[in-house]
Amino acid sequence: MQASQQHTSIMPIIGLLIAASFWGVFWYPLRVLESYGLNGIWATLFIYTGTMLIAVPILFRRISELKISPRLLAGIFLSGGWCNTAFILALMEGEIVRVILLFYLSPIWATLLAKFILKEHLSKTAYLTIVIAFVGAMTMLWSPAVGYPWPASVADWLALSSGLAFALANVFTHMANKVSVEVKTSITWVGVIFVAGFMIVVVGDNNIQFHAEGVFKAILLGALLMSFVTYCVVYGVTHMPVHRSAVILIFEVVAAAVSSYLFTNERLSLFEWVGGSTVVLAAYLAALEHKKSPS
Repeated sequence: MQASQQHTSIMPIIGLLIAASFWGVFWYPLRVLESYGLNGIWATLFIYTGTMLIAVPILFRRISELKISPRLLAGIFLSGGWCNTAFILALMEGEIVRVILLFYLSPIWATLLAKFILKEHLSKTAYLTIVIAFVGAMTMLWSPAVGYPWPASVADWLALSSGLAFALANVFTHMANKVSVEVKTSITWVGVIFVAGFMIVVVGDNNIQFHAEGVFKAILLGALLMSFVTYCVVYGVTHMPVHRSAVILIFEVVAAAVSSYLFTNERLSLFEWVGGSTVVLAAYLAALEHKKSPS
């Protein structure tokens, strides 16, 4: 019995760590796809088109589950769709570690959303953690030219909004506990295709001068790796409290920092390092706070 409980508690953690490692180095295959002429929005569309090879059969077999929590599934559809689309666009347009650090304000967004949506009680330490995280964010976003903290680029806005959408998707995923992990995962993928396709139509990006080989690799990336990694995330979030899952996924920062340092010329400024370290500290404090409270 104890072994079974230990297995149950360890598997979500392993799944989330696998996902965090993948997302930390995900910038590299995106750069490869860009070399084939696939910009961010088209790369997103084709990658998640690949996931439909898995999603369509699942949704066809379990179509009855779509009636269980339609509002929550709609929330997963939209927030999950924007989260993934905005994150990929930010990675392709901005500095890797900066984008990921801004994205990983998500544990703090998750804490606030848990307060207002899940009606969870927040201690004084939790409020202090929120303050520390926002101090870190303000330090990262400080602009000497402007004279106050403000996102410096479109990539910054995309990263911030992606982190907020990720936290919101996690809350909806956690609440929809009567819907299978497979269906929630598939809904997320369909949401990404919807958001990416909508953006292509609205922006009017009809640039299709890319190589067929790049399209094939993007679809293959989605069918094999993205499908597996997304399942790991949804499985972990479903079987763990919102705060804890969001904090474990911050391991992505480590993977991104190491990989970008080794394979790119991108380097963070002193303000970015100080602010980013403060954000990571806030996430760590959020994890300690979770250990003190019952789940």
